[in-house]
Order: sequence, then C-alpha cells, then structure tokens
Amino acid sequence: MSDTLIKHALKTASTLTAFALVGTAILAYIFLITRAPIEASEAEARLALFSQILPHDVYDNDLLKTELVIPPNLLLGNRTPSKANIATLGNEPVGVILEAIAHDGYAGDIKLLIAIRADGSVSGVRVLTHKETPGLGDYIEIERDDWITQFNNESLMKTVAKDWAVVKDGGKFEYMAGATITPRAIVKAVAKALQFFNDNKPQLLEKKPAEKMLQGKDKR
Repeated sequence: MSDTLIKHALKTASTLTAFALVGTAILAYIFLITRAPIEASEAEARLALFSQILPHDVYDNDLLKTELVIPPNLLLGNRTPSKANIATLGNEPVGVILEAIAHDGYAGDIKLLIAIRADGSVSGVRVLTHKETPGLGDYIEIERDDWITQFNNESLMKTVAKDWAVVKDGGKFEYMAGATITPRAIVKAVAKALQFFNDNKPQLLEKKPAEKMLQGKDKR
C-alpha cells in the first residue's frame, strides 16, 4: 500500500473518530440538560396518580422519598425490582402503595398501582399501563369508567377467597359482558397484592423499613 493511501486512510479514520466524539458529546449534553425536567415530569405524574388512590390528608411525608425496593415476587408479578412507597403520618406508617402486574390480561400485561391502608384494606387501585382492546377492555381505566373503584375498601378479611372473582365465576366483582378476561386478571392481581401485604406487613410498615422484601410464594 502506498504512503498516499495510508495517509488518506488515516485522515479518514481521524475524521470519523472526531465526528463520533463530537456526536457522543452532544448526545451526553442533551441527556444531562433534559434528564432533570423529564424526572420532574415523571415524579409529578406519579404523585398525581398517588393522590387518586391515597388522600393527602392521611399522610404527611414525601411518598417519593420513602421507597422500598421489592425484588421479583410471584404475588406482585414483578419480574424485575419494583417500588413500594410508604405513607406515614407523624412518623407512623399508615399505608403503602404497591406496583403489581397481572400477566394474564387479554392482550398482555396490566400494570397496577394499589394503595393499601395499614389495616389491610384497599384505599384505591389504578391501571398504569395495559394493552387491552380499545372500546371493550379499556373500561378498566378510571378516565373511561368507574369499574376500578369497586376495589375501594376491600380486604381479605372483608371478602373471603372464593369471592375474589368476577360474578360470572361465582365471585362478587362486576365485569363488562364480552370482556371477562381483563377483570379476572385485575381481581386476581389485587387479591395477590393484598396477600403480599399481609405476608410482609412488618417489613413494609416498619418505621425504618428494610431495603428488601423476602421472596413471596404465589398462593393463588
């Protein structure tokens, strides 16, 4: 190979390297300047959901700063670590907001936020994400229907195990005709989340909560 070709190749390589370095620097800069606003927006959206399922007057702490890391757990359906936000009033734990995933939805996973009071009763449930059929299975969204509110004040003490099912299956929970799979999945997920709470209540409601929960077993 001639010296001219070698010099040309080196020059081309140097130019490409310079472009790559500049491009990487620009992307890193954009990431840095947009990360804070994105995180703030996500935090605001999460707090807005929290306020729908746990009234502000029942706690006085910053929920986003009082978190537990929950490792993968069969009862919650989380295959990767998820968060639990602990609510306190005067430094006394009064409830927890859990993330749960129903993997048996009609069109895929249904991700839920479930607020549970210290006495084991449900304060509220909201759907975070789902892929259910628009116009049929999407009535689980609070913006479209109040179906999800039937879990308010429910507990494993109030409703026995056999009744944690939709009416069609002999349970107590209503559903929309033609869309039974979706509510079945959510009813099951809420019941499992309540079982997780009962199994881990001491750790969840400690004044200085542990960083990790023990792996639970799928009892339903």
